Amino acid sequence: MNYPNDPMAEGGIAVFAEKLRAGVITISGVTRSYLDRIEALDGKLGSFQYVAKNEAMAAAEAMDKLLAAGTDLGPLMGVPIGIKDIYAVEGMPITNGSLFDAASITGPEGRFVTGLKQAGCIILGKTKTVEFALGATGVNEARGTPWNPWDLSSHRTPGGSSSGSGVATAAGLCAFAMGSDTGGSVRIPACFNGIFGHKTSIGLLPTDGVFPLSPTLDTLGPLTRTAADAAIIHAIMTDSDIPLAKPLKGLRLGKPTTFFFDDLEPEVASCMELALQSLREAGVEIVDIEIPDPNERDWVFPAIAPPEFLAAIGENDFQQALPNMDPVTGARAKKGMDITGVEHAAAVIRHNQLADLADDAFEGLDGWIAPTCTFLPMAIADLSEAGAAAKSAQASRNTQPGNIFKLCAITTPIHQFGSPLPVGLQVMCRRGFDTQALSIGLALEAHFGQAAKPDLSSI
Repeated sequence: MNYPNDPMAEGGIAVFAEKLRAGVITISGVTRSYLDRIEALDGKLGSFQYVAKNEAMAAAEAMDKLLAAGTDLGPLMGVPIGIKDIYAVEGMPITNGSLFDAASITGPEGRFVTGLKQAGCIILGKTKTVEFALGATGVNEARGTPWNPWDLSSHRTPGGSSSGSGVATAAGLCAFAMGSDTGGSVRIPACFNGIFGHKTSIGLLPTDGVFPLSPTLDTLGPLTRTAADAAIIHAIMTDSDIPLAKPLKGLRLGKPTTFFFDDLEPEVASCMELALQSLREAGVEIVDIEIPDPNERDWVFPAIAPPEFLAAIGENDFQQALPNMDPVTGARAKKGMDITGVEHAAAVIRHNQLADLADDAFEGLDGWIAPTCTFLPMAIADLSEAGAAAKSAQASRNTQPGNIFKLCAITTPIHQFGSPLPVGLQVMCRRGFDTQALSIGLALEAHFGQAAKPDLSSI
């Protein structure tokens, strides 16, 4: 192995913060280790679109001096991170995953990225994304598809659209990475890469300076190694207390009787069954529930997201971009041209109605529980086959309802229950109950134990 160990492999952000303030490590040293890991490993994995080597080292050295001078910015000070390449970062290029220049649509650096910098984060660079964040498998024929680190011999779907953020975090190329979630784009790559993901409530985090795929549905969120790291990020970026693990005994989770548990791959079904059995034994009450029909996503989502994307980019620019776009993404976006204003308005109205109905369905429950994705990461070579392509289109099947119902959600890995490839368990909570979702995630993580990490020794 010709590269440094992952500096945050043990203990995450909390242990990093302790070591930093004890003088055991420096921000510059840790940042250099991550940059060396990126140089050694990302030629294979392809998770970064742009590596900000000089900028990151300059920021790290400045942070070391600031801390030495007695200015402590808090738990995220000096933490090296990746930023999905639909976020504007001042001084760094932005592609939005496309060959078409849409930087002007994204605009200047927004409040959230500025907030990360003010908290002391070191931005290592921009992580790859599905083109314009419109896709769930992680495949991007325009800019390249990151390699899922769980199978180094076969190129498998990394999940999208925050594909690079999922791969970089799972491979230990950054402490955590930011993504966005319009229909599952934080949770799917978190699931497929065996890490934790937090889809925040709509409106919790500001989205200015982030490509506007769908202002009605867009949310930001981190992809992290652990729920503990996500809890720290949430507290700092929302100026709130760090969530604490919720006791499992007495926790009441709803298990939808339809949709979410249909058509699961055997490994996913087995891991979910064993995880639920383990939770019941720990005192969690899991009750069957009826919820609003998730199948409404089939018409609500396509009537909202594609036309809002086209409104952002403009019809003329879209027609100019289309010939060089990823064909799957281009076809999805093009369907927005067939949506009338009345159909879009009807979908937004139904979106609001479904959110109210979903809120009612949480009565007496701490959350809903379901598999994050219904299948394991697929071999990309298989996607040319009609059956596999149709199956891959269902990557967001279990995540999109969370966006349509205006929920917050977390996904935590459960492949330790017997799958060679990652499996995720999703907990959905009411809008605005992000602290509760993270508290449940912390409890699940403590109960299930740390999941295995990908073996990168052959790179």
